[in-house]
Amino acid sequence: MTFNLFEEEESRRLWHEPICPGAVVLRQFALADDALMLTAIKKVVTQAPFRHMITPGGLTMSAAMSSCGTHGWVTDRRGYRYAGTDPESGLPWPALPAALQQLAASAASSAGYPDFVPDACLINRYAVGARMSLHQDKDEPDLDAPIVSVSLGLPATFQFGGLRREMKPLRIPLTHGDVVVWGGPARLFFHGVSPIKHGIHPLTGEYRINLTFRKVT
Repeated sequence: MTFNLFEEEESRRLWHEPICPGAVVLRQFALADDALMLTAIKKVVTQAPFRHMITPGGLTMSAAMSSCGTHGWVTDRRGYRYAGTDPESGLPWPALPAALQQLAASAASSAGYPDFVPDACLINRYAVGARMSLHQDKDEPDLDAPIVSVSLGLPATFQFGGLRREMKPLRIPLTHGDVVVWGGPARLFFHGVSPIKHGIHPLTGEYRINLTFRKVT
């Protein structure tokens, strides 16, 4: 029994990669559930297709987006916000699949946030060359809840900075199945994604899919 416990702890150390207090990468945490997750995503985007949203400044986002859960994140000339309905269809966003919610809660618990129950999931699809500029996730009313971000498909370089945009961010390579969780003292740290490099993934083709789970109600 002692040997098994030692093996379990050693395995946990290998896939827990701390970034800073409050933030960690869980290497390949979602790998075993990748096919199940991608099936769930396909069902969501059948109801709420990917779209390139417009920022308040009039720029078109390079990553295509969709959402599921009680609310979806939207941006347009009026600003950034969560909405209970898809602005393109006028219908409620698709329900958050139980398999996705459970994986996000499990990842959060493994990262030290045992009470996380996400009710919204942003789905970003990055084509080659798409990126996400440094930003804070601060539109959520409960900033005590962490953010859980799942990477599927093409690799990416995740940028993770500090409380000020001008702070030089760390550059963290992410591959298929990796999960990043941040909260506590790191909850409002600026973060982003460098342009996606050309490649082909056997499950997602020329795309990176990112799921970002939040608590918004």
